[in-house]
This record gives sequence, structure tokens and C-alpha cells, in this order.
Amino acid sequence: MLQPELLRKQLFQFAAHIRDPDNSPAPDGIEDRRMGIYRDLFFNNVKGFLNSTFPVLKSLYEEDAWLELARSFYALHHCQSPYFLEISREFIDYLQTEHTLRDIDPPFMFELAHYEWIELALSISQENPDLQQIDTESSLLDGHPVISPLAWLLTYSWPVHQIRPDFQPEQPAEQTVCIIVYRDTDDDVQFTEINPVTAKLLQQLEQNDALSGADVLNEIAKELGVANPEPILQSGLEILEGLKQRGIILGATRS
Repeated sequence: MLQPELLRKQLFQFAAHIRDPDNSPAPDGIEDRRMGIYRDLFFNNVKGFLNSTFPVLKSLYEEDAWLELARSFYALHHCQSPYFLEISREFIDYLQTEHTLRDIDPPFMFELAHYEWIELALSISQENPDLQQIDTESSLLDGHPVISPLAWLLTYSWPVHQIRPDFQPEQPAEQTVCIIVYRDTDDDVQFTEINPVTAKLLQQLEQNDALSGADVLNEIAKELGVANPEPILQSGLEILEGLKQRGIILGATRS
């Protein structure tokens, strides 16, 4: 029977070899064929999660280059969670804090990966709205419009929702790209692009639940230098109602 310290050392050697077999030798006395089974099993599981979560990013690489990126993540990044569903989030952390862009990496790499990861993150979110506090029939101008906790506002420098192998921009978009990702009533994840004014409307509603829809729209009208706010109020109400139809806005706070 192995002594505790020797067993601990062997387990660390085993894990290090599984993560980075090219630079970490396997423990003594274990047949390489058996080690190969573990090497392939662990890495293929991780690679499978990356492939399924980041299909667009993967499609921009030759197979060997994508494999190299996956192996670098697998070997170098120390995950903080033991759960397989967290692997994709850990990959985002790796790209943001540890990965050095290679010549073959697109400049929008991190933003695209984040955009793709959001679909998984929202699909497994446990957030639930408190419908008891929401009036679905009252005015979205007079009351405070409530944004669904399953609707997330995203802003990017790159048009990540348009990127594909035959469209890879070299420069960021001229203005901030604003996207709402939300889970609909069928629990399907949907994406919709919005303009910066609508994004500002939603941001201000999220930041201050004492404001009515009219309060926020009047403030936006002032910032835009519009003397008569009525057109802004009317178009703003149409936007709010459209978002409500999608389930992005649930109603107004019950008084």
C-alpha cells in the first residue's frame, strides 16, 4: 500500500501528465496504453464542450489551430469549478486573462467567444421573475417597466452576431453593437439587435426601479435636445410594447 505522501505525489504526476503529456511525464509503473485512455477521455470531453459551445469561433480555424488552442486551455488554465457545464465559462476566463493572441487569432476572438457562451449561460440560468409583483396590463409609461431576469443586455465593439467564415471584420463597428439575449416562453434562447437609444432606455430602467417609462423617455429626450418629447414618448412606448411582446419586458411594477 502506498504511503500517503507517495500516493499524493503520484496523483499530482498523474494529473499533470493528463493535462500536459508533452511536458509532464507519466508516473512510473503505469502502462502508456492505459495512460493514453485517460489522456484521450479527459481531453476529448473538454474539447467536446468547447466545440459545442463555440461553433462559430471554431469554424474560423483550421482543425490543427483549434486543437492547439483547446490543448493550451486544457494544459494551462486551472479551473475553479469541478462542473462540466462550467468548462465553457472557464474558457472565457482563459481567453480574457491568460491567452496571448496569436497571428492566427481574430481580433474579435474574446467578444465572439463571450457572445457564443451567453447562449449556454442563459439556457441553464435558474433566475425566475417574481410575477406577483408585476402588472401585465398597466401602462408601461405610467409605471416602471420590469425587465425579465432572463433578458440580458450585451454590448460589444465588434458585430459578433454577424461573424462567420466569410465575414471576419478587421476593424470594430463604427458604433457600439447592442444585443439583447433572452429566453422565450418555450425556453429557447433568442437574440435581437437594438439601437444604442433603446439600450440606454433599458440600462436606465435596470438602474433605477423608481422611474416610470415616461420618466426615462423624457430624460432621453432632454439628452437628445428634443424640445417636444411627445414623439419620443410615442416611439418609446412602441419599443417597450414590442419588447413586452417578446417577453423581454414582463409588465410594470404593481402599485
